[in-house]
Amino acid sequence: MSLLHLCHQITNLEPVQLPQEHEIGPRLMCPEYSLSVQDVKTYPPINQDRMFALCWNMGTKGIRRFYATIKPSATPFCYSCSFIPGSRTQLHTHDYLELAYVVEGEFRQKILGNDIVFKKGELCLIDKNCLHQDYLTDDAAVILFIGIANEMFVEIMDENITTQRIISFLQSALLKQKSLQQYLHFRPRQNAVAAMESSLYSLLLELNTSDRASFYICKGLMIRIFRLLSTEYEFSLSRELRQTMTWVVFEEVTAYIQQHYAQITIHDLVTTFHFQKDYFNRLIKLRTGLTYSEYVQQIRLSQAEFLLKTTNQSIEQIADSIGYHNKGYFYKIFKEKYHMTPSRYRKL
Repeated sequence: MSLLHLCHQITNLEPVQLPQEHEIGPRLMCPEYSLSVQDVKTYPPINQDRMFALCWNMGTKGIRRFYATIKPSATPFCYSCSFIPGSRTQLHTHDYLELAYVVEGEFRQKILGNDIVFKKGELCLIDKNCLHQDYLTDDAAVILFIGIANEMFVEIMDENITTQRIISFLQSALLKQKSLQQYLHFRPRQNAVAAMESSLYSLLLELNTSDRASFYICKGLMIRIFRLLSTEYEFSLSRELRQTMTWVVFEEVTAYIQQHYAQITIHDLVTTFHFQKDYFNRLIKLRTGLTYSEYVQQIRLSQAEFLLKTTNQSIEQIADSIGYHNKGYFYKIFKEKYHMTPSRYRKL
């Protein structure tokens, strides 16, 4: 069974008849009722703590009927209501993080005042205080939302399974800078969708089962999902975060260079941080005035200076240890910087 079939299955129950004042309906989908009010959606009171799934099914084109359910649930249910295509939910935030995955069709949201369309296979991670609205459509859309409590999110990040770039954003932005409103838009690389849907399918199935072992299984699956997001997806920052995150990424990139200066290559940075080659030159030039090559050379020569003054290693050994295997080239660039040979510098 595919993730799409599972979503259809859990929302294909006989819709429950609930009193109008019952909280289930507004929790699953609250139509816009005010242009000024901002709702705060709280974590649902469910047995499985720290994570839940909400499934929206508008999966029959032209039939303006909305179906939704939440997992885990003590009693299986499906909430249903009619809607007007193009209508929106009430402007709201969450007191938990929300990861939305487009299982089928397209999903349109208004986030921070901007309309954004998420296509099949794409994801959106929305911070706890990020104002947004969801559009309802009759274009056969199926959306899976995963609600993640802050405690669970911290545990996932502590596993260090994501790349430094995504850790920088998630820890520095989502968990610390709470005055900011932010989200991440993830787009899959080639062949990423199948692996993501397999993990989400297992997660949804486990939340639907919800026994004593489910918490640990779900946590492991979320670790896998975030690993996929960091290695198989490209993500873009909201406009409000780009300037702030440039500094955070610069710190991560330069810390990595300083740790691996002896054998670092630009390809290593591309593989680790998932930016194009030109980005690193622009980033380092913006912050230091140096190109990537000049910055690496500066670190290596500073280390050579330190080793010449504090060790008895030969100049050849020092050159080799900092990444210069051509002694003549090392002498050349050292003399250009210090206006003397390494041997003379050591005697000073």
